Amino acid sequence: MVAALVRETGEETGIGVDVADVRAAVTVHHRSPGGGARVGFFFEVRCWEGDPQIREPDVCDGMEWFSFDALPTPMVAYCRAGLDAYRAGARLAVHFQEPSDAIAYAPATDRLRIIPAVGDDPPAPQPAPEVREFTERTVGRIAGWEDVSWAWAGSQVWRARGAFGGTWYVKVHQNGKFHGRQVRAYRSWVPTLGAATPRLMAADDDLLAVVVTAVPGSPLYGAVHTPEQERRIFHQVGALAREIHQSTPPSPAPDGSGPTVEKAERHLAAARPHLELGDEEFVRDLVQRAEQLPPLEWVETHGDFQLRNILQADDGALAVIDFERSELGPAVRDLVRLSDAWAGRPDLYEALIAGYGRPLTDVEEEHLFVDAALDAVSGIQFGAAHGDPELVERGKRTLNRLRTAAASTTRSPGEPW
Repeated sequence: MVAALVRETGEETGIGVDVADVRAAVTVHHRSPGGGARVGFFFEVRCWEGDPQIREPDVCDGMEWFSFDALPTPMVAYCRAGLDAYRAGARLAVHFQEPSDAIAYAPATDRLRIIPAVGDDPPAPQPAPEVREFTERTVGRIAGWEDVSWAWAGSQVWRARGAFGGTWYVKVHQNGKFHGRQVRAYRSWVPTLGAATPRLMAADDDLLAVVVTAVPGSPLYGAVHTPEQERRIFHQVGALAREIHQSTPPSPAPDGSGPTVEKAERHLAAARPHLELGDEEFVRDLVQRAEQLPPLEWVETHGDFQLRNILQADDGALAVIDFERSELGPAVRDLVRLSDAWAGRPDLYEALIAGYGRPLTDVEEEHLFVDAALDAVSGIQFGAAHGDPELVERGKRTLNRLRTAAASTTRSPGEPW
């Protein structure tokens, strides 16, 4: 094979290649649309003598240099497969075309499959084939998939690493409601936050899947910071919440949009095995109390605004991800799941409110108290049903804290409960 490379290169281009300068690159097992099979051996040569020229004009129309990022079209799919496999760092690949495929390369019928080498890590769990195809149609060939789903049943999230650079996240939603909320948010108010959010690349309503860009940073949940750093972070979180709530003009709350007894009873029934004595009565009393509260204006909300959905980059900048629970609602809705993080730390609450730019009104404080209790019950039943013990424990902590605060007569207005 090496002797053939040296001979044919000289005959077809007029350049001289030394055998010692030939390096094996990648081997591709190919099947053409007509059914014929071959094995192609691709080599890399970086040193030669002479200038390339067309020496066989009867079988060659042109010769040019091309960047890997700007390959010519049309190109024979088999040749493109070899170059793409080489760029991905593969040593072995399969390229079996279907009878209906064209000879020319087309992204929609890209048949390249890379074979892992001995010593490579075992392949990580991957999305379903149709999700992989949807992703590659959107951003190009994916060289590696990393399952980064949350640790509860039903979560399907992958980090996709492009064969030629780039990283994206692919999410398959549990249902059409979550998918619709995520897509609506990305196509409406999320872009107003700029670099503080990912960007939607594509959505497939049949697959309930989205592909979004990656934003730098790690979740704040579980991160360790000094008290001063924590205060600075909560100030940024408050500012981020303000940006979300001011992304569109507020609107009046629809009639009957407050907490309902029926919804509370459904959540209580599902959470009952995990509730403490007196929790149910406490929540029912809060729902009745909420019915007497004036309604709050509705704004865009994240819906799951908590530390695990807020990322901090190396330069300290924050970004927010995951908008499948986004919808119009009272602004305090986005402070509910943060309340567990500021529990016992009035300095963090003060920093957050300072970043938010205004204190909460007394009515907002009342709504926040009620919504936190209802969200705790909802989290308990959801966590129990989906194998998320952290969610169950957080809900139980919140109920305990709220009941303690409700029984206290020392809390003054504006003080975090």
